[in-house]
Amino acid sequence: MVSLYHSEQATPCPDLFNLTAYVLNAGDKIPQKTALEIIDTDGSVETWTFQALTQAIRGTATGLLSLGLKPQDRILMRLGNTIDFPITFLAAISVGLIPVPSPAQWTQKEVDHAVSLISPAAILLDHELAGPSQYDGQIIGQATLATLRSMAPCDYDQGDPNRLAYIVFTSGTLGQPRAVMHAHRAIWARRMMMKDWYNLKPSDRLLHAGGLNWTFTLGTGLLDPWSKGATALVLKNPNRIDGLPAILRTRKVTLMAAVPGVYRKVLQFDQNLQLPNLRHCLSAGEKLPPLIAKNWHKATNTFIYEAYGMSECSTFISNAPQLSLKQGALGRPQGGRKLALLPLDGGEHPVAYGAIGIIAVHRADAGLMLGYFGALQATQACFRGDWFLTGDLAIMEKDGAITYRGRADDMMNAGGFRVAPFEVEAVMQMYPGVVNIAVTSIEIKPNSFVIAGFYMAEAELDGTALDRFAKHHLAAYKCPKLYIRCNALPMGANGKIQRRTLALNWNNLNG
Repeated sequence: MVSLYHSEQATPCPDLFNLTAYVLNAGDKIPQKTALEIIDTDGSVETWTFQALTQAIRGTATGLLSLGLKPQDRILMRLGNTIDFPITFLAAISVGLIPVPSPAQWTQKEVDHAVSLISPAAILLDHELAGPSQYDGQIIGQATLATLRSMAPCDYDQGDPNRLAYIVFTSGTLGQPRAVMHAHRAIWARRMMMKDWYNLKPSDRLLHAGGLNWTFTLGTGLLDPWSKGATALVLKNPNRIDGLPAILRTRKVTLMAAVPGVYRKVLQFDQNLQLPNLRHCLSAGEKLPPLIAKNWHKATNTFIYEAYGMSECSTFISNAPQLSLKQGALGRPQGGRKLALLPLDGGEHPVAYGAIGIIAVHRADAGLMLGYFGALQATQACFRGDWFLTGDLAIMEKDGAITYRGRADDMMNAGGFRVAPFEVEAVMQMYPGVVNIAVTSIEIKPNSFVIAGFYMAEAELDGTALDRFAKHHLAAYKCPKLYIRCNALPMGANGKIQRRTLALNWNNLNG
């Protein structure tokens, strides 16, 4: 038996389809229900009903066309954590314009690269964010965007679900960020998450702790709840989460979504969280350390269900309330997905159950990208026959359960053995006093590499005791040979630890 999962056929997307029309359809039936709450640090709340949200989106769409933009024009979005972001994103898609969201943290150099790559017809610009150094096209500010909301509602541009809807950029942790093209059908594929990750209901109040201009927040935090007629809640300042426990309680949040680091920080604020309305939580973006999951359950009596995905295909492997997985398993492929684990050294025949393979998604998956914009060769290089290669390693059991084994690029070589960083990190997180830790291999002398643990702690920890703890829980070849205390670990805009940056910084200081 081989590591191939295809439990059922996914329901096909309708022949005529528009992403925005689909997202807003449920809200059309409950116009006065609250669609969105934006919560400030002082407890004040900005509230949007489905009726007000739909009017703003469809009015803005009409306004964008009135400014001379045409269907298929690309629009670079340089917007911060404001309501302008989801409104203009959905407005553009509703009339066939192509929005291109970008991280607020981008520098001018990164913006210039994006402008050069996608040649946008317009840039929507929050002037507190970096803009391009040179640009001859139309720049639309937030004041102008606000005036468009009250214009007459647009008609939806219905068409082939496989046509381009939007472009998002990868995090760029493995090089220059790539522009990922997604079709209108991408939102339809997210239906598979509703049952096999979220267990989302129309009555839910889902809070996402990330910024509005991040794709994890956009999809899980906004589009999916609205597609179901549920209420979305977001933080006006996602960098200030010290008040999150009180917000979860007073706003009667039933589902929470965040990267693992947010759960860790909340537990530092309060180890005894009384959250009677919270059903369960969701995590993605980085492997969830078992200790965080254990401590969260102890503090809240709720489980965190994690999912695996990427910019190119969102999330497609997940844990869920109805699943019964063995300890350490990440989840199962969602119903309707077709997934395989392929050999590391080539070939399209899946590896045997229990063997390590590269996670691969079949090209027929409705959630899979159309390709990388302006990079045909890079797109082709990601496929092996009909399979899209994620670059992540895993093991599949006979019941479809997936155990994550790390990124192929992050794998460390220790005496000829391949070691996944998260496996070591999960153990060392349990050491008393360790706030956070990342492990990677560093070059201590030419062509001589060892595993090093970079940890955060209030004070320097005893290296001998750390080493003794590691050897008690890990095979000798997996144990770090060096421990380095850091004030902070380098994180990307998506909350992922940048292990390569750690190794590079150490080599620069000690080379």
